[in-house]
Amino acid sequence: MRILLLCSSFNGLTQRAWLELRRAGHEVSVELAVSQDVMAEAVELAKPDLVICPFLKEKVPARVWQGHRTVIIHPGPPGDRGPSSLDWAITDGEPAWGVTALQAVEEMDAGPIWGFRTFTLPAEAPRKSSLYNGPVADAAVELVAEVAARAADPSFTPVPAEYVASPVQGRLRRAMRHADREFSWEEPVERIVRTVRAADGSPGGRTRLLDVPVRVFDVRPGPQLPGRPGTLAGRREGAVLMHAGQGTVWVGQLRMESEGAVKLPAAAALTEAMVAGALPQGLLDDVPERSGFSEITYERRGPVGVVGFDFYNGAMSTEQCRRLTAALRYAVAQDTRVLVVRGGEVFSNGIHLNVIEAARHPETEAWRNINAINAACREIVGCVSQLVVTSIGGNAGAGGVMMGLGADRVVVREGVVLNPHYRTMGLFGSEYWTYVLPRRVGAEQAARLTGRALPVGAAEAVEVGLADRMLAGPRAEFERRVLEYAERLAVDARYEELLGVRRRVRESDERRRPLEAYRAEELAEMSRDMFDDRNGFRAARQAFVHKRKAQATPVHLAAHRELSGASGPGFAVPSHM
Repeated sequence: MRILLLCSSFNGLTQRAWLELRRAGHEVSVELAVSQDVMAEAVELAKPDLVICPFLKEKVPARVWQGHRTVIIHPGPPGDRGPSSLDWAITDGEPAWGVTALQAVEEMDAGPIWGFRTFTLPAEAPRKSSLYNGPVADAAVELVAEVAARAADPSFTPVPAEYVASPVQGRLRRAMRHADREFSWEEPVERIVRTVRAADGSPGGRTRLLDVPVRVFDVRPGPQLPGRPGTLAGRREGAVLMHAGQGTVWVGQLRMESEGAVKLPAAAALTEAMVAGALPQGLLDDVPERSGFSEITYERRGPVGVVGFDFYNGAMSTEQCRRLTAALRYAVAQDTRVLVVRGGEVFSNGIHLNVIEAARHPETEAWRNINAINAACREIVGCVSQLVVTSIGGNAGAGGVMMGLGADRVVVREGVVLNPHYRTMGLFGSEYWTYVLPRRVGAEQAARLTGRALPVGAAEAVEVGLADRMLAGPRAEFERRVLEYAERLAVDARYEELLGVRRRVRESDERRRPLEAYRAEELAEMSRDMFDDRNGFRAARQAFVHKRKAQATPVHLAAHRELSGASGPGFAVPSHM
């Protein structure tokens, strides 16, 4: 079946839908909804049997849905309508939620229903981004496959919403306003956390911090400490601890309410505000270090050591990379037999573009960042004292993928999307990718993966050699199963043989061409990308950081335009992360 995906962004959910449909044998093309005319033109060019909108903020033109079966994937249960569905579900503490596939009609979210899924929500408020990338995305991908199957059935007719019996029923809700996202530090901790998490990712909770208007992201409850609400109680690893009503709140990320401001680790954002004169100098000097917030952990389970890291949105700044490198060096020096390198909700997307863009000299900071992440990768690929297992339970992109490939065994969770390329960001790439990627998949496949710049699903990753095995289940269950796998590996009768092979291969590879040579060659290319801007890194970075809307659909996604000759720029605004 010929299917056109209309979407606001080629984000993680859309990529999963694209992968699922292609794997089912469908001919799939993508069009970004940059305007009503562009959407209509795309349908004329693609001549699809079915139009699916897995992530669409814009209204579908009438001439599209009147002429072609068009199905919207809406992030709410049957009956739910409005543009702020997930925000309200979290804010109101809904015990269960859902995703609905409905046919496009004149009134948004009001068409007949093709299918739906429901799921429970945790009692503790989830981050909107976690909810969207977790159960919402899982349900949406199931529905996309179901819609495609039903579209092939001539006897199927979608059911009017009023006749659908669902255990979870939604209702029409207005769009959230700025006032709905505001909070005061005098409010109870639970209320603050819920307000911010309902807006996490975008647009963030709104408040004043030391009388400066800010957007707040990435919060979690802190310890009980005496203090006046709205004052600083502590700091750790880039986060700050704020006194609040009935407790404290850790704040991981902040963005100042000023023109061109960038979302940054909270302490970095406050430092930038001090430099700009918006906050008093030395504000953080006397703020004590507190325990309770940690992006990097180490635990030992008998013969298995686990280095865990969970960086916001998978972005790794220079300082974060240095801390991770130190943790890896410590873990490698232990007498464990297997080292598990475990990422978080997002495994890793490589260097931290926001921190780079906010730096006084972005190119210099980018250079520092790529060298710092290379040092972390070197610890993984160079470890010969124990076997290394990478646990990829969340999406990964660019250098984050390559970092994971340095291990002996790579385990991915079902539903994870990998983007093993740098091209859409105007970079050659580093992280020893010219060594670890061809070593795993061969030179020809490595060139294809990096050149085509397309996402790879978990099953395909195993098939082509990017990963060794795929495990299903929620992330907590996945991590438990990876740990069990590592424990079995540690006591395997062939352990010494496997470790010996790793050592001999590493020694042989080093004699043939040292790791330092791969690093030097990659950095020579990266220096031209970062300092000479030969491939548009500056513009791509700024578009990504400032969330600029794409002006055209990249040709490598819009197969209908490539075939018709009506293509736009080869790589427009990147949207792969």
